[in-house]
Amino acid sequence: MLLRAGIMALLALSLMACSANNRPFELKNLAKSDMDLITDIHIVEIRHAIRDLALKLYKRNPRELAKAPEMTVSDRLDSFMTVQRPEGGYTELGGLDGVEALYLAFSEEFEGDRVFALMVGITGMISASYNNQLEFYLLDDIDQQKLYNSARNLETVAWMLNTRKDTNDELMLLSNGIALDGTPNYSYERVLAKMIVIQDMMAKMVSDSTNRHINQVVHGVASMTFFPI
Repeated sequence: MLLRAGIMALLALSLMACSANNRPFELKNLAKSDMDLITDIHIVEIRHAIRDLALKLYKRNPRELAKAPEMTVSDRLDSFMTVQRPEGGYTELGGLDGVEALYLAFSEEFEGDRVFALMVGITGMISASYNNQLEFYLLDDIDQQKLYNSARNLETVAWMLNTRKDTNDELMLLSNGIALDGTPNYSYERVLAKMIVIQDMMAKMVSDSTNRHINQVVHGVASMTFFPI
């Protein structure tokens, strides 16, 4: 909880700094409200965090990429770091995308690239929470509930990364841990916490600006279920 609070404070300051910087005037910004500009900044921030998480997971789990020897990490990033999702889902994942791919990443029956499945799930979910848009304008709408639900799903992902094991009692995906010299590595948790804070901040701001209620359903991460987006 303290980690999330600290990250929230730092993130808020960094976003304020970004918005305060002198930027070249762009004509398209005339069609944007302050909320649209803030949303655009949050989208950039969470996409950076998603990319960081993907690189970390592939570095920690090289065996996953080896399951698709014709692929490189760059190929994988190009595949899922897009709002133009493949029609009918990702063939490699049995036509799944978004939240459904999250289940596949932690399925005992799945023999494919778990990092790819997880990142397809995360990127599809986050993209859907922003209506598959990279920018927002005056007439665009955004759903605070989708943002909130995606934050809760990310909490479940964080829990499953630390607990979900295969039939050999080994973690399905390696993330946080202790180095050989005894140094703890919680960088994965920090990245996910940052992503959760971004989505929660956006949900709260949209709710406040539109006077629309967020249905804060009690959700236990140990249930291993994900909210629809």
